[in-house]
Formats: sequence, C-alpha cells, structure tokens
Amino acid sequence: MIRISVTSVMVDDQDKALQFYTEKLGFIEKTNIPMGEHKWLTVVSPKEQNGVELLLEPLGFEPAKVFQKACKDAGMPYTMFEVEDVEKEYDRLKGLGVEFSVEPKEAGTVMFAVLDDTCGNNIQLVQTL
Repeated sequence: MIRISVTSVMVDDQDKALQFYTEKLGFIEKTNIPMGEHKWLTVVSPKEQNGVELLLEPLGFEPAKVFQKACKDAGMPYTMFEVEDVEKEYDRLKGLGVEFSVEPKEAGTVMFAVLDDTCGNNIQLVQTL
C-alpha cells in the first residue's frame, strides 16, 4: 500500500513561510535541517503530528517561479487544507491580518475560502457540508 508522507508547497521565503504557516495557520514545525542556502523544512497539523508533512519548498528553480506566479495571477489555489468550519477559520485568520481573495462561499457539498499565504500562493480552505 502506498501512502503520502510528504507533500510540498513552493515558497519564496522559507523563514517567512514557517512564521505564517505556524503562527497564522497553526501548523507545528516538524523538521528543520539546513541544506546549504535552504532547509528541509516541514510542518504538520497539530492533530496529526505523525501524519502527512508539508514541505515548505524553496522556490529556487526558475520554471517553478513562473508556474507559481501564473497560478497566483490566475487566482488558482496551489493546494487545499481541510477545516471543520470555514467561516469560523475565516474570522480567526482575518483577525490575524490574513488576506483572502475569496470569502467563504458554498459550492455544492463544500464551503470554501481562498487566502494569500504571503509566500506566493493562494491556499484554499475547504469544509465538507
């Protein structure tokens, strides 16, 4: 059986990303290993500390920068995080100064919102209704 152990999100600044993903989104730093000018830097959900790790991938590859900018400019979320209550999480994050490009909306069987992670990405929050 195959399972996901690490997935990544490209970030333009690993230190800024770590601060945003831990202090604003509430993830916990799991791994921080220096690797030259960058790090192997992962965060996890506090509810699943032995679960899937999110690698804050340094944006050092030029085609990746083009891809990230194209996604951001198009308003396309790079990835999606599940929450129990989108409206409650939206209010909490707005209170912390997080900017949203899409306020909570219902679409079929989900409620979603899209935020700016300050590191070059749109991130979608989703709640199954």
